[in-house]
Amino acid sequence: MQTLTINWRHCALLFAALLAAILLLTQSAHATSLEDLCEIQGARANPLTGMGLVVGLSGTGDGAKDAIARQAELLKRFDIESVSARDLASDNIAVVMVEALFPAFAKEGTRIDVRVSTLYDAESLEGGTLLPTYLNGVDGETYAVAQGPLSVGGFNADAGGASIRQNHVTVGRVPMGAFIEREIPSTITDGQRVTLLLKRPHFQTANNIRESVDSAFGPGSALSLSPGAVNVTIPQAMQSDLVGFIAGLLSLDAVASERSRVVINERTGTIVVGGNVMIKPCQIAHGNLTIEVARTPVISQPNPLGEGETVVEETVDLLATQEPAYFMPVEGTSAADVARALNNLQVTPRDMFAIFQAIRQAGAMDADLEPM
Repeated sequence: MQTLTINWRHCALLFAALLAAILLLTQSAHATSLEDLCEIQGARANPLTGMGLVVGLSGTGDGAKDAIARQAELLKRFDIESVSARDLASDNIAVVMVEALFPAFAKEGTRIDVRVSTLYDAESLEGGTLLPTYLNGVDGETYAVAQGPLSVGGFNADAGGASIRQNHVTVGRVPMGAFIEREIPSTITDGQRVTLLLKRPHFQTANNIRESVDSAFGPGSALSLSPGAVNVTIPQAMQSDLVGFIAGLLSLDAVASERSRVVINERTGTIVVGGNVMIKPCQIAHGNLTIEVARTPVISQPNPLGEGETVVEETVDLLATQEPAYFMPVEGTSAADVARALNNLQVTPRDMFAIFQAIRQAGAMDADLEPM
């Protein structure tokens, strides 16, 4: 017979190691890479804008005088001066605003997308082609040139008194339609350190990022300057490989702390409840009040033999209806619980806005209400 010997000390150590691994996995499940939490100071896109002309429109162009003047200037540029301004029509041409984003570290010859928007009363940019347009930065210097056929992604169709419209046809894009002609210098380091800018500034998140960087590159490698910025010292051995250092830095993970918030868009009836929003136990009663106003004209005719005038007056009838309201217990410890509790009230999104405001005012919800 074989004897089974159990080493309880080894089992305890194994259980402790398993528990630590579970806790580590639980924490890492909520961690986010620094690339999603931060941006490198100095590594940002720059807006470019310009004024251009779109030609080739099928009678949907501008009717403004400026469009005709620009058309005349265009013809003069090609040494065509025999056409009188009176003979020019702007139905097939539109004055547009051209916009683009100059990516950080983009080099000369790089192609970028541009967005084109009508400036005057053009009805549609469908089928149009953007003529060469200079794109300038905020300093007034030209950094790119855009041109090419537009992609609108919609259409307008008129037939008699009926019309069909799909999407917005006065704004279009020229995919890869601009060539960068001049580079914008970017400085991301002073040779010894880089600065991480938090996309959502938060004291705890900045401290978590500092701890993550210190764990990877050694104590004292990071310094939290504010809730929105963390300074990172470049190790001496990696100062000659800045790209490799930043790639490794942004691949680190840190736990992001977020404020509890409820985002409300009253125009679209959209409500988004954050995952860490909690509602304390409370009782809610909500009833709609509807008031109907009916105006009925009353005409008073004068005597046919008299000299009076016809008088028109109105009688106003008011009808007020209020739905019955019952107290409903509401409590939630997660976003799902909150949604389930509020759905039990069976109210419209517009009514739910007022309910959220009242809950917060009563102290039953510790979260920020952010209207859009």
